[in-house]
This record gives sequence, structure tokens and C-alpha cells, in this order.
Amino acid sequence: MKVLSVSFFLFLFLLSPLRETRADEMKNDRIYIVYMGAATSSEGSYRYDHAQILSSLLKRKANALVHSYRHGFSGFAAHLTEEEARSIAQKPGVVSVFEDPVLQLHTTRSWDFLHYQTDLETDSKPGSDGDSQSSGQADTIIGILDTGIWPESESFSDKTMGPVPSRWRGTCMESNDVDSFKCNRKLIGARYYNDSDAASAVPHTARDMIGHGTHVASTAAGNSLPDVSYYGLASGTAKGGSPGSRIAMYRVCTFFGCRGSSILAAFDDAISDGVDVLSLSLGSSAVFELEFSTDPIAIGAYHAVAKGITVVCSAGNDGPSPQTVVNIAPWILTVGATTIDRDFESDVVLGGNKVIKGEGINFANIKKSPAYPLIYGSSAKSNSSKVDDARNCKPNSLGEDKIKGRIVLCDNDDGEYTQTEKLEEVKRLGGVGLILIEDETRAVASRYGAFPLTVITSKDASEILSYINSTRNPVATILATVSVEQYKPAPAVAYFSSRGPSYATKNLLKPDIAAPGVNILAAWIGNDTAEAPAGKEPPLFNLLSGTSMACPHVSGIAATVKSQNPSWSPSAIRSAIMTTATQKNNLKAPITTHSGSVATPYDYGAGEVSPSGPLQPGLVYETDTADYLQFLCNHGYDISKIKLISPTLPDGFTCPKNANADLISNMNYPSIAISKFNGNESKKVSRTVTNVGSDDETQYTVSVSAAAGVDVKVIPDTLKFTKNSKKLSYQVIFSSNGSSSVKGAVFGSITWTNGKHKVRSPFVVSSD
Repeated sequence: MKVLSVSFFLFLFLLSPLRETRADEMKNDRIYIVYMGAATSSEGSYRYDHAQILSSLLKRKANALVHSYRHGFSGFAAHLTEEEARSIAQKPGVVSVFEDPVLQLHTTRSWDFLHYQTDLETDSKPGSDGDSQSSGQADTIIGILDTGIWPESESFSDKTMGPVPSRWRGTCMESNDVDSFKCNRKLIGARYYNDSDAASAVPHTARDMIGHGTHVASTAAGNSLPDVSYYGLASGTAKGGSPGSRIAMYRVCTFFGCRGSSILAAFDDAISDGVDVLSLSLGSSAVFELEFSTDPIAIGAYHAVAKGITVVCSAGNDGPSPQTVVNIAPWILTVGATTIDRDFESDVVLGGNKVIKGEGINFANIKKSPAYPLIYGSSAKSNSSKVDDARNCKPNSLGEDKIKGRIVLCDNDDGEYTQTEKLEEVKRLGGVGLILIEDETRAVASRYGAFPLTVITSKDASEILSYINSTRNPVATILATVSVEQYKPAPAVAYFSSRGPSYATKNLLKPDIAAPGVNILAAWIGNDTAEAPAGKEPPLFNLLSGTSMACPHVSGIAATVKSQNPSWSPSAIRSAIMTTATQKNNLKAPITTHSGSVATPYDYGAGEVSPSGPLQPGLVYETDTADYLQFLCNHGYDISKIKLISPTLPDGFTCPKNANADLISNMNYPSIAISKFNGNESKKVSRTVTNVGSDDETQYTVSVSAAAGVDVKVIPDTLKFTKNSKKLSYQVIFSSNGSSSVKGAVFGSITWTNGKHKVRSPFVVSSD
């Protein structure tokens, strides 16, 4: 396609005769994203058709443009009417036009625990005796799309960093905040994106005003800092997954959410800036089920991966319901969340000194002996409220005279009010403390400040209720939180972590991997007085939970792998991370979910990430451009649209006439997913592996773990690699064994080993 220079486009823009006022011009408009596929120039020039559409639009509406994309892909975001959006969607060169979505955030011990789990420290250089987590040894660049960063945090000090890599082409945007925002040799870039509607309400700075981005950045690549804690809890050394990596922050989220148009602008800039890894702890809610061509993250990630950038995303926090995982494109490394071996225990002490273990972070300063009257919410109902409302301690359901001076036991199964709202209600009525009953959140500690609040299981609640009902004057107290280390079993899949299968296709297994995402200690913004308990300074470190926290663990590992293998593709890095994962907990038993059931690949993908295994995976599954384009064919895209998305097609590439979703199973992915398996006919898939081990001459043999009802045959069962044969293929045949039919989904794995490396691929066979 022809290319129109930036200067000519600006000339058209400046000559635009339209001079309407912004209020009149935008009265009936909304922000739409116009996606036009790949950029045709690495110079940042506009594609001819891109420039034509823009110049035509700006002649009519001078202030319409919000963002323009031209580095990694082509398109723009603009204020349009619905009619204008429909018209542009019909123009040549346009892949999709969609309303700008507002996505959401998926909100030190973790690294020590990962190393303990794998019984191996990560070396920063092959064969070295050093610690890969040491600062200054991994010169990769991790780009983070989030809420910004607190540059003054010691986690981002550049004291041990060398010169900024010469390949870095990014910038540190000037800020208008009170404190001067400065980058350094660690934090080498910072950009921010304000859409025109919110520009007046959002500061022009990459400084983090929320805390999420700072926490994520330090988890991925923060410096190793000893003797840190959250007001004495979780004390130890805080460090990122790749402390030697550089950080580039792209502030795409504000208090108003994360606009898709800003996310695409950040992808576009990051591709040009020269990052190695992109980390996104954000995404849509599971209810939206975005199509790939209207999903800003899927679009941006595709073009980033095409440029050699590994993209790591959180799986979402809509678990434990099935089919809730998001960020499901095959070119994205999708991360679920697990617990670590640390518990924040806040116990309940009943009369007679009976102790019930609870969970929560509070700095209670009440008596340690059971001296406070204890009451169940339903017994404290006001005259006008319902019993169900009172037992859940809903606002305005409790009688003040029955609450004042007491500790209140409440259910938390209404789904209507938050824990904080119930805390405030009990506190308002003069209550001394609050015990909440909830099985799911028992393993995830929330922060309650100085108010005595703890969460217990329904099993333990029955014991407290029995005590209340059998005692004339029941009493209790709630103890301040203590950290319990080496908690077992761990890891377990967090209740909130979104689950598979993918809503888009059951022939691609998602999530890919799991990592620590519960009660993670990491850096925090330095001015958060609201977070500080009375009389304390704002915390420099904070504890957060979410797949948001799991994602940067994997991003850090990906950066470390990249630093040691700079020529590896994003798919090779993903493969190394997936095929070396563990499925055992610290009891040497299978990892479980929050409810105690054995976890499956729908819960955690390939398993719990290993920080060291990916450095020496033995074999990797490389998924190339042709695989991804074939995926789009099988997902229903026609060749004309695919040519816009990827104008340089592999030689001879075309969509097959029989393209269908079942063929997605054949993509050269490190996991296997088979759907619509009825047992009447076998299903065959092929895979190709590349030997990346130190031995050119090596032989791998296969072992299969399969569930009842399915026979799995691998042909051949031995792979012999030589100096001239680095890539070898095999076929897997799934068939019914006749003993029982498959109902729902069954799981298993295929493992190749040469005595030195184990290369494991999970599989799922589904009747749906």
C-alpha cells in the first residue's frame, strides 16, 4: 500500500476549515476504535488508506481524534456518531470498528516459595553460581500497562544498573504533578494516556495515584530489598522476578478504568520503544466475551508478538465459575492465580479459651482474653428488618442496642454488600469486632485497618454457633493478625482465579499457567495516608491479591528467560514456561483448588510456574505466524480480513476450504484441547518440538497419563534428535477405550524425557 508521510497528514489537519466548538461537535459522539490491521512502515508513517480516512474525518470534525496508531499496527480512536462508525466500517482497509471499551484491573515471600517448590535457585547466566534474581544481570526491558508507577520507590532505584540499552527508543514524558517525575537507568521510560473527555480530570503524569501499577512493576522487576514488611507483617526480602530488567511504564488506567483506546496506544508505542516483554494485569470482565477483532488487548498483543515481544496477561478474577477466563488469544500467555505458603491469621478466642482460626489483616488493639459479649447477626436484628438481612449484617438491619459493645458473627453469602460495608455498619453501631463467615475468601486476607475483623469457614462457624446457643453469656475476642509461614497445603488455586474452558473455543486450553497471586507483598505509592493505620506513616509496601499479582511473576520469569536466550521467540518462551510447570504442592500431593478438590488444567493450565525450569526446558513448541493465521481461519475469519491483519503472509498461505473450530486443536501449542469427543471416531493432532538443550544428539521417550474412557497413542514414541535434526514431529491419537464414555471433560498429560529434561504437555478431552 502507499504510504503518506506524517508531515502531509499534519498539513491536512492544520488546514482543516472546520472550527466548531468542542461541545457542539461532540454532543452526540462516543469514542470508537477503528482497527485497520498491520502497519506497513516501521518509520511511523501512515498507511495511505489510514491517512485518507483520517483526513476526511478531521476536515469535518477538527477535534475528533483521540489516538492514532501507526507503529505496530494501523488505526485510530476518534469521537464518532454511530452512523459515522458504521460508514467507516465499510471502507476498504478497515478490519473492525467498535466502541471504546473500558477494561478493569485484575486486582515477598512469593519468590522464595516458588524457589522452594522447585528445589532449585534460578541462575542468571547458564552455568553461573549467581542468583538470577540479582540486580544488574538481566538487561531485558519489561513494559507494563497499568495505573502508573511511583518512581521514588527504592524498588526502582538504579544504583546497581548500567547504562540504558542503546536499542531503547522510548521516552519519559513530562509530568504536571507537584513532585517532579523522573526516570532513571532502572525506570527507563514512562508514558501516560488521557482520552480527551477525561483530560481535565486526570493528571498529566505517569505517576501512580492508585498503587496497582507500582505493585505490579515491583513484582515483575523490582530490586531486591531486605527487611521490608507491611507494618511488621510478611517481613523479609521483597524482590521482583527479574531485578536486573529495566522497566517502562505505560499508564493506561485511571480511577475511571482502563480505556481500550489508551491500551492500543500503549501497545503501539511499546512496539516502537523496543520492549522485550509486555505485562498486562487487566482485561475485560468475563461477561463481555470480546471477539478477537474487537478486543484491544488481543489486537495489540498480536502485533507485539509479531515483532518478537512476549505478552503476558492476567486470566481475570471472575472465578471459580467455569468459562470465565479472559485474555484468551493463543498469542497471549494467560496467567491464573494461586496461594503461597503464608497465612495471615487473626484468631477468634471463645470463652474457655477455645481458639478458632480466622483470616484477615487487622491491627486490633482490644483485649486478648475473651471479654466481649458475642452475638449472631440474626439475634441482633432491628424490629423492621428481615432475619436473612440481619444474619448477613446488611446496613440498617441491626439494632444498635444489641450491637454496641459486642463482637458480631455474620454470614457473608448475600452478594449484595462488601465486607467493608458490613464492617462500617457494625462499627457505626458501636460494635467491638466482626467475624464473617465465608468459605471462599477464608484463604485470601483482606485489610481491615485497626478494626478487629476476621473471616472464618462455615465449618468453624458451626462450632461458634454451637457455643453461642449453648452458653448463657457467650464471650469472645479477636486477636491481631500474625504471619504464619510454611502454611500447608500450598499452592492452591485461588477462588477468584478465572477458569477455563475458553468462551471462544474449547479447542484451545486456557489459562496457560498459574503463579502466586494471593497476599503478595510489593512496593506501594508513597502518599497513601488512607491505607495507614492511625499514627503510622503511609506504607512503602502493600499486600494485594488477584490474577493481577500473578501476571507479573510470569512476566519477570519471561524476561529472565529472554535475557539468557535473546533469540528465542515469544512462543518458545511461553513453551518453556508451560512445559516445566509443577503440579505438586508442598505436601508433595496434587495441587488443589480453594475447595480442596484436585485442580485441573481448566483451573491452572499447565500448573504452577517454576522460576528455574524454563531456563533449561529441553524442548520447545514454537507457534509461528502461520499457526496464528490458521487459527483465525479456523475461528471464522476470511482471507481478505486476514490479509489486512497480517499483510505479509507466509508463502502459499490460504484459509483451507474445510476450516472449522475443531482444527484449532492442531495448532502447535504446548497444550492440547479436544472438543466434541463422542467416542465414535478417533481424533488426531500433530505437534512439532525443537531441541534447545545443550546436547545435539539426544533421545526423548514419551509417557502418557490418561483418564478413564480415553486411549491416547503417541506416534512415534521416541524422538531422536541430531545436530542436523533439531525439529521433530509426532502425532497424538485420542480414541475411546470402550470402558466408559467421556462425559464433560477429562484430563491427562504427555511427557517427553531424555533423563535430563521433562517436557510435559497437559491435555483435555471434552464431550462438549
